[in-house]
Amino acid sequence: MEIPVWALIPFVVMLLCIAIGPLVAEHWWENNKNKLIVSLVLGVPTAIWLCLNGMSHDLMHQMIFDYIPFIILLTALFTVTGGIHLSGDIPAKPSVNTLFLGIGLILASIMGTTGAAMLLIRPLIETNKERKNKVHTILFFIAIVANCGGLLTPLGDPPLFLLYLKGAPFTWFLNLFVEWAFAGILLLVIYYFVDSYCYKQEKKEDLIKDFQRVKPLRLSGNINFLYLAAIVCAVAFINPGTIPAMGEEHAPIYMKLLREIVLIGIILASLFTTSKKVREDNKYSWGPIIEVAVLFLGIFATMTPALLFLKEAAPNLGLTESWQFYYCTGALSSFLDNAPTALAFHSVASGLPVVEGATMVAGIPEILLKAISIGAVFFGAMTYIGNGPNFMVKAIAEENKIEMPSFFGYMIKFSLIVLLPVYIITQLIFL
Repeated sequence: MEIPVWALIPFVVMLLCIAIGPLVAEHWWENNKNKLIVSLVLGVPTAIWLCLNGMSHDLMHQMIFDYIPFIILLTALFTVTGGIHLSGDIPAKPSVNTLFLGIGLILASIMGTTGAAMLLIRPLIETNKERKNKVHTILFFIAIVANCGGLLTPLGDPPLFLLYLKGAPFTWFLNLFVEWAFAGILLLVIYYFVDSYCYKQEKKEDLIKDFQRVKPLRLSGNINFLYLAAIVCAVAFINPGTIPAMGEEHAPIYMKLLREIVLIGIILASLFTTSKKVREDNKYSWGPIIEVAVLFLGIFATMTPALLFLKEAAPNLGLTESWQFYYCTGALSSFLDNAPTALAFHSVASGLPVVEGATMVAGIPEILLKAISIGAVFFGAMTYIGNGPNFMVKAIAEENKIEMPSFFGYMIKFSLIVLLPVYIITQLIFL
């Protein structure tokens, strides 16, 4: 069935609610129950329409095999990293903050953008608690740690993992090291100068307090590092590529969701073996992950027709050049979940005529796979909904009384004026 344009309306409304909800109904929107109501009001009719028009299989796949794994993985990383507490306080100098972001840039490809973000966001907030000017630090953290850092392995970001399952070798993504290093270092340099300027604007009494309250750093909840390693191994090895039975069409549901079952076990192990004091010291609450879960419930349901519409239109889009795939993948990854967006453009690339002599990876020209991968990962930072960790970092920052920009404010004040120029320069040099 051809997807009509009006079927995209619930998804557009869902995005608008996320964008303007905090502006026009701040207190009402703060309640996660109200977010759930919005998701259901928009998502349920969309689901019914899909089922009545013979697209129940697409909906089921989207919700069971995309949404559920997505949320369980985020919950696992949120729970485990929430059980690791970094106590102490060090001076929030520009060099220290830049080091935090640089470490996150490296860790994101090892433990995933979500894992790195959840591990470091609380210590970073604690370090900067005496400073008044710190919103910019959270914004650069979202860009560097929660997005751009995850470019080097399939574990780094969901779209790369899906492309890995399409046939890209595990180590192929290391070929993107130069682009990763260029964008990452450029953003770190920009951040250092911005933070240095903001540091000079701080009141002297606040900086004195920051230096007077220095305490040695100490980690607690160390058992969760084992659980973190277990999550990495589960994502790396429990998949149809290593366990073919998981990919069989008539495999039982528990086999298809084996990775998620293991992750739930890790969540429970972390909850039962971590001291309550550690989570209390972290000011741990389920609020941020619940917010992500209820909002993305509506997003995943309503974006199903949007993704189907894109797949139908893809052959007629006239995309042939690497820079076209880079910007198109990036533009949609800014507002759609970047994982299915990457798969959609992989499908477009796989339908193009094979150029003689072109190096093929995962069934498409290597240069196009490179453009799709970089576009999906980098542009996930352009909005709060571009990548899962973005919302979680925002929610944790707001729980700690940091006033984050609105949906449009984030774009106008940060992503369009800082990130987009960096991404354009990256494309001009490498693609």
